[in-house]
Amino acid sequence: MALVYLSLGSNIERRRRITAALDALAECFGELVVSSVYESESVGFDGDSFYNLVVGIHASLAVGEVSKILKSIEDQNGRDRSGPRFGSRSLDIDILTVDDIAGEIDGIQLPRDEVLKNAFVLLPLAEIAPQTQHPVTTQSYSQHWQEYDKSKQELWPVEFIWRGENVTRTC
Repeated sequence: MALVYLSLGSNIERRRRITAALDALAECFGELVVSSVYESESVGFDGDSFYNLVVGIHASLAVGEVSKILKSIEDQNGRDRSGPRFGSRSLDIDILTVDDIAGEIDGIQLPRDEVLKNAFVLLPLAEIAPQTQHPVTTQSYSQHWQEYDKSKQELWPVEFIWRGENVTRTC
């Protein structure tokens, strides 16, 4: 079984959509490793703030099959694929990494380049996988976060209750 890290984000009905996504992921893949939930301003467009988090799953399916499941979960949560690339999202789920694979698998580039570019991806990934090494740089996610220019994007943790527990560790 491969260890897969996913990025989840929403800026439309954020709590409802993230909760529904976590429920669907748990139903499809079993136990989840869930980071804290962070709020951040939209990046690349003017819009409402996002809730973002990273989730670890174990999957025995091919990367393309995992991607199909994720797209189905997005669709069930009102994802509109007709809008601009940078725009509001009811739900966005991206595959960040699959084990230590680097390259294109089933049309998906691994690791996803947003891992090192966006604080809303790197911080929650460093939180739940601090010693895991980036497949290309071989630096740990914790090291990458320490070196990240935190002035590029502000994040703040938000209390987020899922299945009766606050998943956010810093609140």
